[in-house]
Amino acid sequence: MHLTRHTDYAYRVLIYLAAQDNRLATIGEIAERYDISRNHLMKVVQGLTRAGFLHSLRGKGGGIRLACPESEINLGAVARATEEDFAIAECFPGGTGRCRIAPGCRLAGVLNEALQAFLNVLDGYTLADLMGNRAQVARLLDLS
Repeated sequence: MHLTRHTDYAYRVLIYLAAQDNRLATIGEIAERYDISRNHLMKVVQGLTRAGFLHSLRGKGGGIRLACPESEINLGAVARATEEDFAIAECFPGGTGRCRIAPGCRLAGVLNEALQAFLNVLDGYTLADLMGNRAQVARLLDLS
């Protein structure tokens, strides 16, 4: 399985906000700490806000914070909200559909089973589960 950079950044934003005890943070601040593109991060934050994971306050003194407790932010739900599709092969919905053997091949079924197992594992964890080492993460992000 492979998650896009968009989802990777989404998880990083959520971890950052949780590590700093959900105080308001800015996109610029997060981008600087992770050394990633501010413009790309803006798109990630917009998506997380639309999906209900973040609350955004505009204007001077504004920023972003978690919209709900860490224990309510499910990692599988984040992946589903941030990934455009899970077409891991041409024969999947959203794939090119150019595979000649797709009508008689069982690979799509096996890959779909693997995808569901992957998402089921993510469904078993929340942001709170990732924050068991909050102090160390905060130190690594220069938040302490």
